[in-house]
Formats: sequence, C-alpha cells, structure tokens
Amino acid sequence: MKIFSHFSLNDFSNSYLIGPENGGDAILIDPGHIDLQLIHRIEQNRYNVAHVLITHRHNSHTAGLGTLIKIYHPLIYAGSPTLYDLPIIPLKDSQFLDLSGIQVEALQIPGHSIDSFVFKIGNALFTGDVLHAGRIGSTNGVLEKALLLKGIKAKILTLDERYVIFPGHGTLSTIKIEKLFNHALIEANASDDLDQISHPSILT
Repeated sequence: MKIFSHFSLNDFSNSYLIGPENGGDAILIDPGHIDLQLIHRIEQNRYNVAHVLITHRHNSHTAGLGTLIKIYHPLIYAGSPTLYDLPIIPLKDSQFLDLSGIQVEALQIPGHSIDSFVFKIGNALFTGDVLHAGRIGSTNGVLEKALLLKGIKAKILTLDERYVIFPGHGTLSTIKIEKLFNHALIEANASDDLDQISHPSILT
C-alpha cells in the first residue's frame, strides 16, 4: 500500500491518496482542492479514485468534491450525509469498511465538528481536524473541547504509540510524540472529568 500526501493552499489543508503498489482502485481522503499536480499523481500511479473518505464537512476538506466526481465518479463516505448536496454513504462509529481490498476503520470523534471522523488504515491515522501535530482541533466552546478531548483519549491515545498521524493541516506526527509534547492531551490524560461529557446536540 502507498500513501501520498497532497498539500493545498486552500486553507493550507492536506489531502491523502492511498492505493495499492501496482495501480488500481484508490482512496482519496479529504479532497479540499483538486489540481493538476494531484491528478498527475493519481494518473502516474495508474489509480482510479474509487472511494472518497471525508473526515468532516468543512470547506477546506471538501471543496474539490465537485471536480473529483466529474473525473472519477467515486463512492463518497462521510458522517451526517444530510449536510451534503451529493449522494453520501453514511458512516457509523467503529465501522469497518473494505474499500477495494483496503481495510478501513471509521472512528467518530466529534468536538471540532459534529460529523468528525478519524480513519484508521494499517498503522496510519487520518485525523482531519480532530488532532494535529502539537495541538487538538479548534472548537466553538468548552463542552465541544471537552468532548473532543474525551474522544481522543478513548479512541486514539489507547492505540499503539507507533501509529502515524496524518492530520488535515500541518505535519505528520505519531501517537507517542503527541503523548509526550501535546499539552492539551497531557492534561486530558491526567483527568477523569471527561468521562461525564456526552454528545452535544448543536451542529458545529
């Protein structure tokens, strides 16, 4: 399996292309911007973008969808399908997907947005705006921040520390590095208060 990172000046966001070694059906995560550089990367590796995974609905992660579906006609997977004007296959927490032979686990971690998902593929975590190198995603309030930290603590920090984090913005990291240097996570890991936080009812 190959993983390619594509950086866009559209809100300085990352997209990720995942596919087999010798070409075939591939996955694109967060098509924030589709440009010739990305299309060339897809074609040079003899990929067909058959699946799109969206970490959350914000524009910097979805703006290229319209262009992408005109070229490759992929199946699109996301949380909260009613937020989209396109046909969306809805995701559920802890759902396992077999996408053309690539195994994906979808983990719902709301807080930055109500529909935020993290995708686990092999030893890689595609975290969108849930978790970045050295910081957590932005939130609109104290409840949302606590909910985000609760989800990260329960579903990410419990994984093997060698997992590589591929965030929606910024550079790569690992779970071990975040445990050591991410101050928000250090504080959350030492607190039991987060266990009482429940899912918010307001879309963010």
